[in-house]
Amino acid sequence: AGTERARASAQTLLHVPYGKGDGEKLDIYFPTGPCETFPVLVYIHGGYWQCLSKDDSGFAAPPLVSQGVAVVAVGYDIAPKGHMDAMVLQVRRSLVFLVQRYPGIRGIYLCGHSAGAHLAAMALSTDWTEFQVVPDIKGAVLVSGVYDLEPILHTYVNDALNMSREVAQRNSPMRHVIPAVPAACEVLVAVAQHDSPEFRRQSQEYSQALRAAGWSVSLLDLAGVDHFDVIEKLSEDSYILTQV
Repeated sequence: AGTERARASAQTLLHVPYGKGDGEKLDIYFPTGPCETFPVLVYIHGGYWQCLSKDDSGFAAPPLVSQGVAVVAVGYDIAPKGHMDAMVLQVRRSLVFLVQRYPGIRGIYLCGHSAGAHLAAMALSTDWTEFQVVPDIKGAVLVSGVYDLEPILHTYVNDALNMSREVAQRNSPMRHVIPAVPAACEVLVAVAQHDSPEFRRQSQEYSQALRAAGWSVSLLDLAGVDHFDVIEKLSEDSYILTQV
């Protein structure tokens, strides 16, 4: 419902292909007012890498477009069609596409929830030299994320993903924290009070690992919310994460 409201109220470009695959599409919500340059919040949805889509992911747009920020909801091939390596690559390629398509972008801010926070964190560990484009990532807001995939190998979550231990290790942000460069973005790791202990543990340990590698990182523990409304409340102007 929030996405439908956003699509009705904002100027949009929907289903923009950033690659040839069926799932490789973006929804773009443009800021109100004529402006050649604007910051972009790139939202990467959760759903344990196997449900939800960009079509559920525009709910955060209205408060932001009204403040001159474009919002981009990224689609990617979820499991079982999509494999973990491919999803990580798709998110990286979506950022390269945005930079090439919209040279007026004034900084990219990544926001991911749950599995989407994992994919956003993997984007932070990218060696962009192979893409010949370096996105100007100014900030990352990682909400109730998964940063170590090994604990889910022997759970039902892996039934559709079918990850081996090697794939899980290769795609665990906790194992691929790169040293911060001078231009490294600020990172906000947010976790809900009523998230499960494993989500809370991983958020704390990943933020510590980033800090140890020289990143500017804050850990925000959000009171009174659970794994789902912690992100759904981004549709509200007054919500603390929206304000941040």
